Amino acid sequence: MKDTLNKNRIIFSIFLLGFGAIWIWVTRANPDEVSQTRISAPQEGLLAPDFTLSTLDGKEISLVDYRGSPVLVNLWASWCPPCRKEMPDIQMAYETYTEQGLVILAVNATHEDNLNSVKEFVEKNNLSFPIPLDTTGEVNRLYNLHSLPTTYFINRNGIIEKIIIGGPMRFPAIEKHLNGMLEGDQ
Repeated sequence: MKDTLNKNRIIFSIFLLGFGAIWIWVTRANPDEVSQTRISAPQEGLLAPDFTLSTLDGKEISLVDYRGSPVLVNLWASWCPPCRKEMPDIQMAYETYTEQGLVILAVNATHEDNLNSVKEFVEKNNLSFPIPLDTTGEVNRLYNLHSLPTTYFINRNGIIEKIIIGGPMRFPAIEKHLNGMLEGDQ
């Protein structure tokens, strides 16, 4: 009886291992498909992913349109306390450095926000830089966003120089990261 029980366990174990091997083989991913669908987060030293969005004032803009200028891309939402707190400092950076060519694109996570709240916040804080609206979450996915706010400092060649996850960023920190980018061609 004991021998029969051990034999059955062995047969069952072999069956499970065989079934597992077949399951792994059948459900394996094609390497070509994996490389096409994998989204890696943008990284410092690499080209910033391009996007095209409509702004709060109805203009269509693409990141690539600003190649040749230093760009600060800030991903934010009006309900996010650190986002709200850093916006006046971002506005100050814009006012201070816009004549040196600085472009600021404050990409609102509109798919997670309320458009009326966004408009009210922009008006209340007199924000004068473009506010692209990410209504579908396209940029959040493209940039593999995990936290708001997240800011990308992008040089004149479109290369990400610095990524700041979280906030709020204050003006001195923004200025520190901009200094090298504003001095000339990178």
